[in-house]
Amino acid sequence: MNRELTLKELTDCGVVAVIRAPDPKQVLPLVGVLLEGGVTGIEVTMSTPNAIGVIGELSRSLSGSAMCLGAGTVLDADTCAAVIHAGARFVVSPVLEPTVVETTRRLGAICIPGAYTPTEIFQAWNMGADVVKVFPANGLGPGYFKDLLTVMPQLKLTPSGGVDVKTTGAWLAAGAVMVGAGSSLIDKAALSAGNFGVIRETAKQFILAVKMAREQLR
Repeated sequence: MNRELTLKELTDCGVVAVIRAPDPKQVLPLVGVLLEGGVTGIEVTMSTPNAIGVIGELSRSLSGSAMCLGAGTVLDADTCAAVIHAGARFVVSPVLEPTVVETTRRLGAICIPGAYTPTEIFQAWNMGADVVKVFPANGLGPGYFKDLLTVMPQLKLTPSGGVDVKTTGAWLAAGAVMVGAGSSLIDKAALSAGNFGVIRETAKQFILAVKMAREQLR
């Protein structure tokens, strides 16, 4: 597993789709339209039924695609090892759990633990996080990233929680290397109705927002 390549793929895309599907059969077609829309970072959370099996299926079925596959809401070392063996190239957690960080690093995947306070974020980075997921970010705002990166510019940060198309540019301008998007990208009503076209168009809007923000930063 090439960790540097995985990190580059994630940050180049700039968006990670956070998938919490009630029906595991929805995931493969959902990922297909996300890829069509340009969102290649795919995070299957453990709240998805049979999530480890779903990750394995995606890894096999879309092995030749642009997808960068990962697992989310990983809370313990055993689950961490299982998702990586199933095909996850990056592991995301809402909290800072040292055993998850250690297992992710040891098995060669990209480590994205969750943290909130400056102390937690610094601890996560020192433990070996490749990117620190600041969660929940909706109560903090992009200015929080600017303040953190002013004093700790070595950090790589990504916001999760409340990020949408309208705020994506502001997060990137504040220094985020990418954003995580769940319900704002994958509309629950559209998913339930099988209206994947809506999700494809939203994915395109997210990718456009990333492109425009990065062009303004040049």
